Amino acid sequence: MTSKKKKFRQKLLSKYRLVILNDNTFEEKISFNLSRLNVFVFAGFSIIALIGLTTILIAFTPLREFIPGYSSTALKRKAFTLTHKTDSLTVALEVNKKQLHSIRRVLTGDVFSKDTVSVSATSEISQFEAIPTSKEDSLLRRNVEREDKYNLSESDYNQESFVLFPPIKGNISEGFHQDSKHFAVDVVVAEGTPVKAVADGRVIFAEWTVETGYVLIVDHGNQLLSVYKHNSAINKSQGDFVKTGEVISFSGGTGELSTGPHLHFELWSKGYPLDPTNFIDF
Repeated sequence: MTSKKKKFRQKLLSKYRLVILNDNTFEEKISFNLSRLNVFVFAGFSIIALIGLTTILIAFTPLREFIPGYSSTALKRKAFTLTHKTDSLTVALEVNKKQLHSIRRVLTGDVFSKDTVSVSATSEISQFEAIPTSKEDSLLRRNVEREDKYNLSESDYNQESFVLFPPIKGNISEGFHQDSKHFAVDVVVAEGTPVKAVADGRVIFAEWTVETGYVLIVDHGNQLLSVYKHNSAINKSQGDFVKTGEVISFSGGTGELSTGPHLHFELWSKGYPLDPTNFIDF
């Protein structure tokens, strides 16, 4: 056993001479003293160096783009940007779908069931509720509301303490009736009377309709919409932002369903109609 190890070691350490000769003159050009162990070590280091160099070229240089299966940095960046935009567009599309659905239901007066349209729908926006606990408390709250609702200089808008501004002042000829699907109040006024926004918001619909004439819908956030129908003229366009108490249209009697100059005013929350008289003193 020991003799075999010695023979193997001798083979590894045996010296060899590698000579490069001129083929015509047999003149010695270059010569190297080698052993099998040196050859194995040199070959091993060469393979490791080649693998390391290839890894560096693939990982840290643009050459990796020419290797099948690797994508370019620009392509990855573009894919990430497109993915982000797709997510944003998906969210925006869902918001637009909900908004269009609400607008369609407002314009057509479409409600799932009259049983679902109840006083409980009013509680969905509890920031507009006022439940008196006593006679004195009721009178105090009414006085405070009358003072606050005409204060248009309030700069720090807070929905929790938000009070709706009367769009117009006049006599109510027809009130809110769920059974007859009259989800509005009709306020009789002279034609051309300025109609004002009940709260800060953005106009999402301002068009002419055959049945209700000039219609204007304002989105006040928190899925609250106010609707103004039968206007003689509107001075706001879709996308415009309005402030509380700002004149947005003028009353009239336009549309096939109109019976004379008045304002048909509706208030919708999360796709359900609310009785405006619960929140506004006409």
